[in-house]
Formats: sequence, structure tokens, C-alpha cells
Amino acid sequence: MEDHHQYHQQSVTQRLSEMAPDKRQTVKFLTATTIGVALLVLSGLTLTGTVISLVVVTPLLVLFSPVLVPAGIVLFLTTAGFLFSGGMGVAALSALTWIYNYVSGKHPVGSDKVDHARMRLANKARDVKDRAKDYGHYVQNKAHEVAQQATS
Repeated sequence: MEDHHQYHQQSVTQRLSEMAPDKRQTVKFLTATTIGVALLVLSGLTLTGTVISLVVVTPLLVLFSPVLVPAGIVLFLTTAGFLFSGGMGVAALSALTWIYNYVSGKHPVGSDKVDHARMRLANKARDVKDRAKDYGHYVQNKAHEVAQQATS
């Protein structure tokens, strides 16, 4: 019985030592925990500082709002205008570069679609031209028939 108890205790000890984390995992866990706690403390301090700043600055914002609101609107519109004009400049420069590459025969991205659309438009224009010519002949023949009937 004593052998069985000793074997069982060795088995339990062996299983526990196999399940226990090694030193590297322990160091990783402690490092992650330390960093997490430090970041949590810093976020709490930041939140506290933000709340205190808002409490102190709110009366000033209320007093100076007749000046600050229009100034903020002007600043926003000015920034939006510069960003929009810069974006349009970049778009125009990109379009001119693409057109230059297309005209010089370098086949930029999307040029095959432009060629396909140009061919479809040319075919449609040719069809419209032919229909107009046929309709013109039809109208001319009808006018000639009406003139024939009027003289007879």
C-alpha cells in the first residue's frame, strides 16, 4: 500500500511539474502584467488631467466663445479650402501625367478601357450618321413624291 501511495504521489508531482509554466513564460507574464498596470495607471492619470483641464477651461471657453467660434469656423474653412485646392492640384497633375503617358503610347492603367469606349463611341456615331443619311434620303424622297402629287 505504501508503494501505491508513493507511486501516486510521484505521479501527481510529475504531472504538476509538467503543467507548471517554465521560467520564460513566467517572465513574459510578469513583464506583460507590469506593463499593463503601468499603462492603466497612465491612462487614469490622463483621464484625471483631462477632466481637471476641462473644469478649469470651461468658464474661459464660455466667456470667449463669441470670439472663438467664428475664429474656429474661419480656421476650419481655410484649412478645408487649402486641402481641397491641394487635392484638386494633385488630381489634375495625375490626370495630365496619365494623358501624357497615354498620348506618348506608354499604355497606362485603364488605357484599354478608354480605347474600347472610343471604339464603341465611333461605331455608335457611324450608326447615327448612317441612320441620319437614310432618313435624309427618305425625307427627300417623300418631299419629291409630295411635289409630284401636287403638280399632277
